[in-house]
Amino acid sequence: MIKTTWRATVVSFLLSVTLFPAEIKAQSVKPIVAPPNIIFILTDDLGYGDIGVFFQNQRKQNGNKAFPFQLSPNLDQMAASGAKFTHQYSNAPVCAPSRASFITGMNQGNAKVRDNQFDKQIEENHTIATMLKAAGYSTAAIGKWGLQGETKEEPNWPAHPSKRGFDQFFGYMRHADGHEHYPYEGLYRGEKQVWDNYTDVAAGLSKCYTTDLWTAYAKKWIVSHQRGEEAKNPFFMFLAYDAPHAVLELPTQAYPKGGGLKGGLQWKGKKGEMINTASGEIDTYVHPDYAWATYDDDQNAATPELAWPDTYKRYATANRRIDDAVGDLSQLLKDLNIADNTLIIFTSDNGPSIESYLPKGFAANSPEFFGSFGPFDGIKRDVWEGGLRMPTLASWPARIPGAKTISSASMLSDWMATFADAANIPAPARTDGVSLLPSLTGKGKQEQGQVYVEYTEGGRTPDFKSFEESRRGRKREQMQMIRIGDLVGVRYQIRSASDDFEIYNVVSDPKERRNLAIEPAYRQVQEKMKAKVLQNRRVDAEAPRPYDSTAVPAGVLLSKVMQPGLSWKFFKGNFPWVVSEKGRKFFKQGHATDLKSVPAFASKGMVLYEGYLKILKEGSYTFSLQTKGKAYVRLHEAELLDADFGYLPGKEIFTTVRLKAGYHPVKIYVSGEQGGPDKIMLKYKEAASDWSLLSNKNIYYVNKLL
Repeated sequence: MIKTTWRATVVSFLLSVTLFPAEIKAQSVKPIVAPPNIIFILTDDLGYGDIGVFFQNQRKQNGNKAFPFQLSPNLDQMAASGAKFTHQYSNAPVCAPSRASFITGMNQGNAKVRDNQFDKQIEENHTIATMLKAAGYSTAAIGKWGLQGETKEEPNWPAHPSKRGFDQFFGYMRHADGHEHYPYEGLYRGEKQVWDNYTDVAAGLSKCYTTDLWTAYAKKWIVSHQRGEEAKNPFFMFLAYDAPHAVLELPTQAYPKGGGLKGGLQWKGKKGEMINTASGEIDTYVHPDYAWATYDDDQNAATPELAWPDTYKRYATANRRIDDAVGDLSQLLKDLNIADNTLIIFTSDNGPSIESYLPKGFAANSPEFFGSFGPFDGIKRDVWEGGLRMPTLASWPARIPGAKTISSASMLSDWMATFADAANIPAPARTDGVSLLPSLTGKGKQEQGQVYVEYTEGGRTPDFKSFEESRRGRKREQMQMIRIGDLVGVRYQIRSASDDFEIYNVVSDPKERRNLAIEPAYRQVQEKMKAKVLQNRRVDAEAPRPYDSTAVPAGVLLSKVMQPGLSWKFFKGNFPWVVSEKGRKFFKQGHATDLKSVPAFASKGMVLYEGYLKILKEGSYTFSLQTKGKAYVRLHEAELLDADFGYLPGKEIFTTVRLKAGYHPVKIYVSGEQGGPDKIMLKYKEAASDWSLLSNKNIYYVNKLL
């Protein structure tokens, strides 16, 4: 059913490109002739500080032997020829919700996978893959998934990657399988399953170290794509490494010399010899840069230096292996003459971890050894900067100038809108993110996105000496982080919506030392943050929060510029879904007394209604939506009602939200050439009261001419 839907969507979209090219294109930057290939490389628990250009090179240049360092020459080269993001955040400080937010473009205020919901089914809705398929892309997911749903339904999981837009999946389906880096031998955690779409092929993967395995398969898939009938289409690859997280196993041997089409890792396709490093001894190879490395453990130059503990040789080797893989893939793109128009993103899912499932006798993995959290405090499962700030790099030779640093704040969930912009296709209205193409290319105006995180965890921030004393061993429990401009608000052990945020300027104070919340000048910022975190999210019963029952604050408006009714904008185009207005130019605009009174248009497109719903008293309000087409509704920045992907025309859907008295901003996206009673009906009521339709009796718009 999904494949049929995608096929119809592709046909519809291709027709729309022919009919309305000026309206279909993303408006933020000038499109190039052909959409780029896209490779999104996601590592597991790699810290901001683990990469040379972000932090390790500083340790090396410092020359202090008390501070060991890692090397990442290929990633450093990627930064030199492309861009690095110094203020990009993961959507959550742990993998499942972070990855789900990336794939759906939804932040944790609206996402369906939150907290520690490993292996939870990612919702059947728009994903990066379904979106790019509609633009004609071939799609592949390789490596770790962990968002498939109930494992008892193996291999027909409800959210198998093929059911979420990917033509090909090769990798670990279950979250926990990613803790083991030899799927056949199961050196420390037991044998695992590797799925080639719906077939478990682990039995033929003897001595296959997963970083090598995923890289070799990725190269094979790209070569096959470029040499097959699909070569006329661009491709999107989600390459999700399960390293350096967990077991810290070592490869079998040195990375094969060369790289690209004829060198580096190669897929051999023979059982027991699937890749060209599936030989020799498993878990034995330490990179020579680290094998005999020493450090000044007691910071006393008069005493002998000690060899690095084996744990850190392993950690550094695992990271260097990923670096080698990036160089190998980059060379392949050059060999195939597709490097210039291939957009590569490299990043991580969350901050560095203390989780290292090693045998007895090995030292525990501590991110302090390399300073893997960079110039910040916090690790995986923290909403301090060290748990959320990601080492993100971008390369696109045709569009991104070299050695570019992007310091504006963004999130992993922004990549869906960015890829839509790059692929010249509109992003779904459901997407929370904004396109980062203006920042990457230097063309167009960069729209400010949202940076918001919520998460709960029963543990504590580690007792690291390098952390601020106030957060060593600090209980986590319910946590929140929001960024507004240069200011970040953080709450731990939240008990109610009235709890104060700690407030830090993370540009001038990245280690979050000076809590600005105690200063009277920041009282207004405090109240703004408390309001925004309620306005940015919807309640999720499967991820309960202590502020779920708190009424959402109203927006602040000047009454003299408010007029009864709604403003509307018409966006022309034969869109494949209800589209976001971000970065788009409208065709016509006006205002209306209600959803019935927008004039009909000869062209197909989308109408966006905007207004401020006047709530007379605080209470719980139920909203109802019914449409013959497709629609999407936001209240503040939260999803209110979704009648787009999979919606059955004419079905009435409901939701309830608690609101404070005042004016609440509403956006109503309606597909089709016009609004009207035959298209959409949106109504609401409080408790046992009667239903009310949105009209000039209860909704107002801002008249910018007054």
